[in-house]
Amino acid sequence: MRVRPARPGDAETLRTTVSRAREATVFDDIGAPLLDVSAAGVREATAGAECCFLMEDDDGPIGVAIAHPDETGSEAELLALWVHPEHVGEGVTEDLLSRTADELAGHGVDTLRTSVPDDRPSAREFYRAHGFSRRAVRRGPAGDETVVAVDIDAIR
Repeated sequence: MRVRPARPGDAETLRTTVSRAREATVFDDIGAPLLDVSAAGVREATAGAECCFLMEDDDGPIGVAIAHPDETGSEAELLALWVHPEHVGEGVTEDLLSRTADELAGHGVDTLRTSVPDDRPSAREFYRAHGFSRRAVRRGPAGDETVVAVDIDAIR
């Protein structure tokens, strides 16, 4: 398996991979929807993100991480983190988070944050297990969300 920067042409390949996994949306390891997986949705997300990586094996993509630094530059938001269900538990998440953290640190970012729906305790536990801690609760488009954050050095 190898991690590499995503390219614009990866959108269709990623969409196909997620579709073959019988998913209609990019999900993180524990089922929280994160990204419209249509080719246009993936293209839009990767075009707006400064940090986008794919994990591949010999058969193609098995994971993706997309993050974007804030305008201030000291923080970034994790927009998507997905691992193919057949590869959960193989360290793909950790490799993607580490590579993302390395890239963001090179841009002067020291904190990575993401939002987790409040009705997904397993999602909060997933991020807690990866070093993220609760920062705040906010009202999102789909209801209340918990904002969690981690020091970049903790996941590098």
